[in-house]
Amino acid sequence: MKHKGKATQAALKLIFWTLVGLLCVMVIGIASILVGHFLTGIGGILFGLWMVFSLFCLWFFRDPDPNVPSDTNVIVAPAHGKVDVIDETAEPEFLGGPCRRISIFLSVIEVHVQKAPVAGRIAFLQRTPGQFMSALKQESADHNENVLIGFESGERPGEKISVRLIAGVLARRIVPWIGVGDEVARGERISLIQFGSRVDIYLPATAQIRAKLGDTVRGGETIIAVRS
Repeated sequence: MKHKGKATQAALKLIFWTLVGLLCVMVIGIASILVGHFLTGIGGILFGLWMVFSLFCLWFFRDPDPNVPSDTNVIVAPAHGKVDVIDETAEPEFLGGPCRRISIFLSVIEVHVQKAPVAGRIAFLQRTPGQFMSALKQESADHNENVLIGFESGERPGEKISVRLIAGVLARRIVPWIGVGDEVARGERISLIQFGSRVDIYLPATAQIRAKLGDTVRGGETIIAVRS
């Protein structure tokens, strides 16, 4: 599947650069006459802390393969997390009007790789600067930095669905892995949000919502709506 391993690459980059920083500190400590003995003495502790950090990064950026449903009439969750908003709203940027919204909160312990909710073409991709409020607050969807991705469904001609990736207090880096014009399969990896965040999916008003408030969903796997 496309983009498999990119989350691991992100973890390895963090591990590599923290190791570079740690080695620089240790070299400075050894070279310094006044503080060399002190820094050398705590080098083992620092290395132990780096090992713990490295294991955390590998766990945090885990990226399991989703068990994608074969039914082309379903729409799957774009992210792992907890459904805490289901409402009717408007999404003027891509859908151009009223729609149904399902909002998913991603805690820091969730998988942070996002998946395509439907198969089709990426027709819209826009980053909007904003604040970095806590993603626990539902109003963060209206004020925080975000990336909106618009899908033209290949499963139902004329259908449009959009997904908004929303930054949080810790999640200040949204990394799309797709671009306008790309074709994606349902459940395919499309992006990474580093640390806790929120993902909104905007569906046609005719979509039949299957998700319920409080549900824990898995990106690319859990059926959250079906087409009428």
